[in-house]
Amino acid sequence: MMWQDLVFLVGSVFSILFLVPTLKDRTANVPLGTSLPSAAIGVVYGASFYSMGMVFSASGSLLTGVLWGGIAALRSPSELNYNFDRVSRVVSKLV
Repeated sequence: MMWQDLVFLVGSVFSILFLVPTLKDRTANVPLGTSLPSAAIGVVYGASFYSMGMVFSASGSLLTGVLWGGIAALRSPSELNYNFDRVSRVVSKLV
């Protein structure tokens, strides 16, 4: 294992720790212009690290990219999310 692999993994772990609360916060609004490029960068970095044999770095970067993708899907202001939240509230009142 290369020491650089651990350094990049530590950086990814910090990113993950700070992204999870945003993903869990139903009131968070993160623009797609921020979340989609960040998700793509995480996936590209993960693939690059994997191609260099840096499995730990690759795993951390891919997970970071997946979290950003989740934020893009769930926490970006859009008409789709707005309607989904409205439907969820109506269904919860009926049940």
